[in-house]
Amino acid sequence: MKPSHRVSGILLHPTSLPGPFGIGDLGPAAHRFVDWLRDARQSLWQVLPLGPTGYGDSPYQCFSAFAGNPLLVAPEPLRELGLLHDDDLAHAPAFAEGSIDFGAAARHKCLLLDKAFLAFERSPDPGLVARLASFRSAHAGWLPDYALFAALKAEHEQRSWSKWPAELRQRDDAALRRARLRLGREVRQQEFAQFLFFEQWSALRRHAHGAGIELMGDIPIFVAHDSADVWARPELFRLDNEGRPTHVAGVPPDYFSATGQLWGNPLYAWERMAQDGYGWWVERLRKTLQVVDLVRLDHFRGFEAFWEIPAGESTAVNGQWVKGPGAALFRALHDGLGELPIVAEDLGVITPEVEALRDDFGFPGMAILQFAWGSDSQGPGFQPHNYIPNQVVYTGTHDNETTVGWYTTAGAGDSTRAEAEVLAERAFCRKYLATDGAEIHWDFIRAALASVARTAVIPLQDVLGLGNEARMNLPGRPAGNWAWRLREGELTATAAERLSDLVWTYGRAPRGAALGVAP
Repeated sequence: MKPSHRVSGILLHPTSLPGPFGIGDLGPAAHRFVDWLRDARQSLWQVLPLGPTGYGDSPYQCFSAFAGNPLLVAPEPLRELGLLHDDDLAHAPAFAEGSIDFGAAARHKCLLLDKAFLAFERSPDPGLVARLASFRSAHAGWLPDYALFAALKAEHEQRSWSKWPAELRQRDDAALRRARLRLGREVRQQEFAQFLFFEQWSALRRHAHGAGIELMGDIPIFVAHDSADVWARPELFRLDNEGRPTHVAGVPPDYFSATGQLWGNPLYAWERMAQDGYGWWVERLRKTLQVVDLVRLDHFRGFEAFWEIPAGESTAVNGQWVKGPGAALFRALHDGLGELPIVAEDLGVITPEVEALRDDFGFPGMAILQFAWGSDSQGPGFQPHNYIPNQVVYTGTHDNETTVGWYTTAGAGDSTRAEAEVLAERAFCRKYLATDGAEIHWDFIRAALASVARTAVIPLQDVLGLGNEARMNLPGRPAGNWAWRLREGELTATAAERLSDLVWTYGRAPRGAALGVAP
């Protein structure tokens, strides 16, 4: 991504939007958020991966790299289509504000989706039928496998595919045909839910584009083992004869954990992928760019070299760096797709080889202000006076504490730093930003927007000055993440006005805005 002008945007996952159904979705609150972004003179809305989530509710451990999350389907548009009625929407449980109970929200959303599908099959609207047929045709490369996978998981009480009967685990042709016949209705229902997700997402994207806002997606480098991707194409992954990973992904000990991060994802069989010109990756990025305008490519350093951990290890300590596909993959992506609107998530211990790979393809890297104040060797690179234009600056990311939480939390928080180091960092931060820290979140936002980096992205929690109660993820924690939600009324016009003023001041207002007139 190389915008010719300076822009800014907001990081917020749709699940964090408010609404009456227990989890944020693509309905009215999402469209109101687009209007708020427009009023705040933003140019980007960045989201996390949009796929269907499984254990732990992590958007980085999805059942498919291609499918959408049915929990993001909004009920209100289904009423407009005649698939639900007022009574269906009026009797939602009394969900708690400010957080997501994923289990309760999923049960209610699935009930509504079941009703909508039953209504569609009982009285199919010709226009809807035609659009569904077109959707099935456009997504024939992944949709049949995903729909059958999801139906089989339900039949097997959500057990991992590696624990299914051998004939299904190994994708015996006759067994798959029998399953499609046996689970025909369930497969159609899964396809219908995907159709609804992509229709609603397309409507939201059109609204965003009409407001002058582009959408930034997120592609995790790895996919979950328990996914339609691995089940359908096991030859592309390093698995044993029973379908279990021989080695898994993670990162060595770092800022967040003294024992590293053991992600557990299967590693790619990169040599096999290279044989057809990395076709799976070309299709993955192609489909992603059909729903977003640019992508943050997660764990970019893993394409140059990845941390390989033997399966069965309890931590990520006993691993080794192994060379990845490097430039060959990105040449294949460029040959298949043209210019690559990619932001490289180049955080962590970055080697000259990783920097060369990023720079050879012109990908902007990331700078995180929360990491700018430490005494380690990485800190200076995140200080604003060292930025370059082809860079994306963040106050923090979904993996960080909120900025207020970072500044006010007692002790060393979630990192491997000593408490004395934390206090020294905060003191240097105050000195650098010439602040007393009373509004540290706005100090960070001003520093990001004032920098030479062409793109600045702010988590919404920082705009609102929220503490760690609003944190999205603590890396390495297996549960309790991703649950923060906006409360009704929290997204104020006052916050939009203040952000808009700073955006105008530092030359990041969208093209077509009144650039010569102070707000």
